[in-house]
Amino acid sequence: MYFVTGNEHKLEEARSILAPYGIEVVRMPEKKLEVQSDCLEEIARIAAESVGRRDLLFFVEDAGLFIPALNGFPGPYSSYVYRTIGLRGLLKLMEDVTDRSAIFRSVVALNVPQVGIKTFVGEVYGTIASDIRGTHGFGFDPIFIPHGSSKTFAEMTLNEKNKVSHRAASLTKMAIWLINNNQTKFEKSTIT
Repeated sequence: MYFVTGNEHKLEEARSILAPYGIEVVRMPEKKLEVQSDCLEEIARIAAESVGRRDLLFFVEDAGLFIPALNGFPGPYSSYVYRTIGLRGLLKLMEDVTDRSAIFRSVVALNVPQVGIKTFVGEVYGTIASDIRGTHGFGFDPIFIPHGSSKTFAEMTLNEKNKVSHRAASLTKMAIWLINNNQTKFEKSTIT
């Protein structure tokens, strides 16, 4: 099935997460609208609705890191915050903060022809590390430690991360919905 993304890391994760369900993931080179909103579900839904090929089964995904001590910041603005102040800037904001709890949230918006958009939310709870650790993954992975682990996402292999990540949770929910609703017979079509 098609994944509308320009992020190679997300594409690699999606392929690995969905392969056990017999779902092959192919990048769909379509443009999508990326609105600014405080709500990840709204961002993902609008992105899916903006894709021109609504006759195809495809999905988009958006994610954010929510830190309660920072009133949910950076949340849906995580990509922008990562590009501007980066890991060091976020850690600087957390220097004197004792509550280092955090939530990584992922929302998948699935376009089902003749049905519409279905959304699936995945979350993982954890803490913000006091320093940057690991070389795997991307984004805020080097500072997020999921509950039950001593490793950051960036210290984990792809398989380790995909067992506990927010993206794995949302994509797994989507895969189960597809199977339960007989949507697993994907047609091969050419995108032009």
